[in-house]
Amino acid sequence: MPLELGSTKLPQYGIDAAMNHPPSISWVTRLRNVILSVGPGIFCIGYTVGTGSVTTLSKAGADVGMSLLWLLALCCLFMGVLMEAFGRYAAVTGDTAIHGFRKNLAGGPGIAVFVIAGVLLAQYGAIMGITGLCSSMITEVLELNVELAGISTYALRLIVAVVIVVTLYAILLVGRYSFFEKVLVFFVALMSLGFIVSTFVVLPAPLVWARGMVPSLPANPDHFVLVPALVGTTMAAATFVVRPLLVKTKGWGIAERREQTRDSVIGALLMFVVGGAIMASATGAMHASGHTVNHVMDMVRALQPAAGQFATVLFFIGVLSAGLSSLIPIMMVAPLLIADYRDGRMETDTRLFRILAAVTCVMGLTVPVLGVNPIQAQIVTQIAGVFVLPLSIGAMIYLVNRKDLMGAHRPGWAMNAGMAAAFLFSILIMYSGILAVAEKLKG
Repeated sequence: MPLELGSTKLPQYGIDAAMNHPPSISWVTRLRNVILSVGPGIFCIGYTVGTGSVTTLSKAGADVGMSLLWLLALCCLFMGVLMEAFGRYAAVTGDTAIHGFRKNLAGGPGIAVFVIAGVLLAQYGAIMGITGLCSSMITEVLELNVELAGISTYALRLIVAVVIVVTLYAILLVGRYSFFEKVLVFFVALMSLGFIVSTFVVLPAPLVWARGMVPSLPANPDHFVLVPALVGTTMAAATFVVRPLLVKTKGWGIAERREQTRDSVIGALLMFVVGGAIMASATGAMHASGHTVNHVMDMVRALQPAAGQFATVLFFIGVLSAGLSSLIPIMMVAPLLIADYRDGRMETDTRLFRILAAVTCVMGLTVPVLGVNPIQAQIVTQIAGVFVLPLSIGAMIYLVNRKDLMGAHRPGWAMNAGMAAAFLFSILIMYSGILAVAEKLKG
């Protein structure tokens, strides 16, 4: 490299050259950076990928292998479109979903109340199962490794459940969105690491993955219930109904539309990667041997012979992290939706927030108190989530296409086609959910 006359610049060799070529980044660091780049999407993952998802996807993998992978991919695609639509509405108008429904729709107050009621029904049902699953898992590990003379399994499960909800409620008392986001980043990172690594140990063959992307439905009526359950847990209405409130709280406006879109895409991709990993783990560990998931630790036990102690521990950490990452957003859902209805603002430091969050915590103890099987509770509550989907999606399609609200930022034909497909799909799945519930009631 020639020097210019009078220049003190030297050719860039050695250390300088090395500085221009930074060392390669490990996949763990890359995964961490991807998760940290997600903002409101972290809450969306918290609402979507919980122990309900783990239960449903594990049961799907064990019972029907990877044959419903196409359905998971389709749900995540629609979730990406819907998160973008709801987030775009918030970024452009500065308004939120429930508040927007109430103000801008004919019969808006009734529609808003119905959506709130539907979301709360599904989320309150979910928290009962999630708390039960987490407490049952921890109890079983304690009983295997610690001498606990004089304490029954029922009492220990209840004690563990109380400790979980009290600890998480203490976190909510901090009252800051940025703090909640950091806590969820930690749990989502643990969850992703646990599921992805354990999957590689029992990785199904590439042909199994390819066949899973070919649309097909279970022929067995007992397995068909997994279809609306999987959609209910992946396309959870709370995920996108709450999203505008989170985008607004984050301070994202029209200038941050790129960040909002990127957040939607990464959130949807993470849902698919983590969900696919759970399904693949169950397929590799249980499907070929004919085992199914009936109790909390069935999946963990099945992994141990095939994957060893390390992968089993990682999967256990993933399940527990999925549960904890879901409990925090669910505890917040009632006060957030009520605040959204009133004035479209997130209020996390008010007396009403603390009271409603405490009520949700108490409801979370229902399954541990009654001592019922949390697996069955989770599957049923996932189906309940599909009934409010069409109304929520249809209302937002109308709002996001209004010129007086969105101006030049209305969606184009591709996004409208995606939303229309998601709307039609939600109606089909709602009908499937009605059939599945009717079949269960007959049995």
